[in-house]
Amino acid sequence: MRGMVDILPEDSCHWQRLETQARGVLRQYGFQEIRLPLIEATQLFSRSIGEVTDIVEKEMYTFADRNGESLALRPEGTAGCVRAVVQHNLLQTPQKLWYLGPMFRYERPQKGRQRQFHQLGVEGFGIATPDLDAELILVSRALWRALEVDSLLTLEVNSIGSPASRAEYREALVAFLSDKKAALDEDSQRRLTSNPLRILDSKNPDTQALLAGAPSMGAYLDDEAKSDFDRLLSTLDAIGQPYRVNERLVRGLDYYNKTVFEWTTTALGAQGTVCGGGRYDGLVGQFGGRDTPAAGFAIGLERLVLLMKSQSEASMSPTDIYVVTADAAAQRHALPRIEALRRALPDTAIQMHLGGGSFKSQFKRADRSGARFALVYGESELAANSVTLKPLRGEGEQMTLPDAQIEIFLAGKLAEDKGE
Repeated sequence: MRGMVDILPEDSCHWQRLETQARGVLRQYGFQEIRLPLIEATQLFSRSIGEVTDIVEKEMYTFADRNGESLALRPEGTAGCVRAVVQHNLLQTPQKLWYLGPMFRYERPQKGRQRQFHQLGVEGFGIATPDLDAELILVSRALWRALEVDSLLTLEVNSIGSPASRAEYREALVAFLSDKKAALDEDSQRRLTSNPLRILDSKNPDTQALLAGAPSMGAYLDDEAKSDFDRLLSTLDAIGQPYRVNERLVRGLDYYNKTVFEWTTTALGAQGTVCGGGRYDGLVGQFGGRDTPAAGFAIGLERLVLLMKSQSEASMSPTDIYVVTADAAAQRHALPRIEALRRALPDTAIQMHLGGGSFKSQFKRADRSGARFALVYGESELAANSVTLKPLRGEGEQMTLPDAQIEIFLAGKLAEDKGE
């Protein structure tokens, strides 16, 4: 089905690495996982995202259930997360939450953008000060470093102020663009009366040229938003995080206010935004909860995986050790020993050869598996209660060891190969 893509074994190893590193980073910063449904009431998204956004107008998958209720496949995760924390009364104390899973938008599939795509969402509730905004940026930066893609990403930040100051700026922007309407691209002409701030991040170069003399958003910021933004920039300076203030950065969802940010890359062509987020202090109140400050971000995982692969074209092997046996008797002899080894080395992937075959054919399969070592059980190994260790990658001597020593030897050898 167009835009619904299988993740094949050669790529799933990159996804597993990403998810493992993300869980570790988020745990370090004190965020807890929440798991949310894929389907919500359509009104949840139209109310929070905005009726006149592209997502609601053109991209949501909506349908009626048997009772005639309008439901939608979730196009993003923040609205569902806010609904959950309000519904389950989780806001008695500040909450730091994360979730991961598929989202759905009907749009033209292209590199890094599919109709079913995956996001990692990170949300913080109950903290009004910009130290939360700074921590969210630190969390995302820590993940880039863990995945070794930090050199490919640039941080852009902006403040879009309070709803009142944004309304003032909107009026000024509409006044500036009204006499230029005929020169705007079709989407921007439509947005001029419905969502004019989205014109600022138009990808049309002619529209961007028209915006060169547009009023500055910074000139319309209220004192609180300006103070919070200055504090954030000071924090970023203190931690040595480079950034670019981009006054055209507005994000695509109506619920944002004050600070917004994006991590962008030039390594993926037109799909340059890998992570985006910011504050949404009014959203909890929209869902019937008490007014609660909040901020978060979402990472497009397809794009992040593409970045990871661009850094290392070599595929990650799902196998560390491949077990070769001479015959059925050798396999019966090896199996309990390999099971004990799996228990002793739980982070090591050990693949037992199945289906029989000659030593030559088994070693071909072992080589194709990408394993670093082969464990060989032949007639002489069975007689001596030993095993032969054969390196399959890089340098190293083949050696035969007593069964009792193989666990300790392999643990040290694998750690050495990983640089631990």
